[in-house]
Amino acid sequence: MKRLAAGRARPGSGLSRRQMLDLSGSVLVLALTGCRPERAGADETAAAPALPSCVLRPQQAEGPYFADERLERSDLRSDPADGSVREGVPLSLAFRVSTVRDTACTPLAGAMVDVWHCDALGVYSDVKDFGGQFDTRGKKFLRGYQLTDDDGVARFITIYPGWYPGRTVHIHFKIRPAQAGRPADEFTSQLYFDDAVTDRVHASAPYAGKGRRTVRNDGDGIFRDGGERLMLELVEDGQGYAGVFDIGLRIA
Repeated sequence: MKRLAAGRARPGSGLSRRQMLDLSGSVLVLALTGCRPERAGADETAAAPALPSCVLRPQQAEGPYFADERLERSDLRSDPADGSVREGVPLSLAFRVSTVRDTACTPLAGAMVDVWHCDALGVYSDVKDFGGQFDTRGKKFLRGYQLTDDDGVARFITIYPGWYPGRTVHIHFKIRPAQAGRPADEFTSQLYFDDAVTDRVHASAPYAGKGRRTVRNDGDGIFRDGGERLMLELVEDGQGYAGVFDIGLRIA
């Protein structure tokens, strides 16, 4: 497995030094943070404080394409209606979810983590596109949820997303703790990718058939509202990529 850049975290590791910076932001009912696990390896002790450091992550828009399918599965690539599989570069995605108490992070088990995103050509499932470009109602590809395990981890296999007009490349996610009973108890946001990695991925089939994307990270209005804190850091993993996103929930 090959690192894409120095200092980026491997799947299963703690956060990178960049992610440990003390970033400011508003804390509402739920605060989304990246947490360094309480236990550190010998090689981390000198570089990290004794207590975990947490970095605020902002909520972002759910967008128009969320559908609460209640489809529990880890492999999101197929359409359960007909068994077809969406083509694209494989992406192994893990969310490591914690609760935050003061500066300590404790794994949160039983939280529902929903993921949804477009395919290599910019198409979402189970929606009618407002621009009339597609109607995929009844399809369920690239959607699903997992419950976090005892270590607070929810894992997915999907594909690297494509693009569509007006947006940079992104993945939507929603976290609903087991005790959540209201929309206010949910946390919804988006993940983003390094533009250079996206350029390499989108130069190959089937992405290249869409043409050159029109919006990069710095040109996306939603990304500019905190997207730098929502970057998914990747490593090469076989024929695809893998990334772990560490987050914590502080419930008022």
